[in-house]
Amino acid sequence: MTITSWLVIGLFFFTYLGMAAGGVRGLRIDRSWIAGCAAVLLLVSGALSMDEAARHLDAGALLLLLALMLISAQFDFSGVYAWLNQYLTHHARRPALLLAGVVLLGGLLSALLVNDIVAFALTPLLCHSLQLRGLDPRPFLLALALSCNAGSAASLIGNPQNILIGQAGGLDFWGYLALAAPVALLAMAIVYAVLWLQWRGRWGTPQPLPAEETPAARIYGAHSYLKPLAASLALLALFATALPRELSALLVAALVMVSRRVDSRDYVHKVDWNLLLLFAGLFLVSGAALELPELAGAGHWLAEQGLLPQGVWALASASLLASNLIGNVPFVVLLLGLLPELSEPVLVGLALMSTLAGNLLLIGSVVNLIVAEGAKRQGVRIGFVDYARSGVPVTLLSMTAAGLWLGLGGWLPW
Repeated sequence: MTITSWLVIGLFFFTYLGMAAGGVRGLRIDRSWIAGCAAVLLLVSGALSMDEAARHLDAGALLLLLALMLISAQFDFSGVYAWLNQYLTHHARRPALLLAGVVLLGGLLSALLVNDIVAFALTPLLCHSLQLRGLDPRPFLLALALSCNAGSAASLIGNPQNILIGQAGGLDFWGYLALAAPVALLAMAIVYAVLWLQWRGRWGTPQPLPAEETPAARIYGAHSYLKPLAASLALLALFATALPRELSALLVAALVMVSRRVDSRDYVHKVDWNLLLLFAGLFLVSGAALELPELAGAGHWLAEQGLLPQGVWALASASLLASNLIGNVPFVVLLLGLLPELSEPVLVGLALMSTLAGNLLLIGSVVNLIVAEGAKRQGVRIGFVDYARSGVPVTLLSMTAAGLWLGLGGWLPW
């Protein structure tokens, strides 16, 4: 092999080891920086040309993710998140019912919007309100994280890996929704059941609010909710047309950003550029490595040996291991690079399994880390063991349900 080939392979393994480690010990850098830095080194060294980089980047997936983040920002600016949070916490007299409300809210919003953004917006609001009511925020924050992952499995725009899978395979939005929604709803029910069994009687006694809060509708104006509602309906309607999903979302985002109250730059500030950098870096690093002759035939060899996940249990096992080792987004990028022509049933199974597998451990999904970090800033600690105590049974039960659904329904072989 040439020096260039060794460099590409070295950066490829450095990147995915970094995904597993989550960063570099002693340095304040994360997975996104690792992927982005490796991509820059490939470009600077000449191992990857600008033309090759442009070919490896999935512009459709990146643009769709960007547009959905901009649309999600409208929900924040319009006060939808604040209103929903107030509604829940004002009905906190029955914590078991409040827990169900959090699961439904996190799951349903995540099916329509990118789950990372939903978790980022709701965590501080929910944490603050529950502390005011004298309730332990932990079971409700766990419900938010777990339901955001579970609910996002229902659609091809619910999370970053599903966006990538849907774009790569050209999957039909409504067809996938019809197949995946029952699994996602069952997974949300499992989230509620597990947390209720583990936390009933231990979430505290709800106290009256110390002072009457100004209703969100009075702050923002009830008419402000019409804009995000119209944007959501327009987005879903456009998804039923022949217009590519990324263009549909960009059109809605461009119209949403026309406002008399919010500066357009404020929408841009709501974009998770860190996540976009992770995507772009992984595209370039994986694309460059998998074009090497030494690795180009790896997917075909693995397929010939029967070592690639094609059936229900193999796909579930691979998703469970890889999603909690390197993360579900890096796992999906890598697998799609190895096998660019996966069948539609396998892609559907991958979307479901890789998403549900992210609920196993605190490090399994970006959403989990967002909730944990947001809670920490509010003085609430969700530890690794605290999360695993709920995440492990939720994940094993929901992935078993998904496997039975796909296997018994004839979508995938066992």
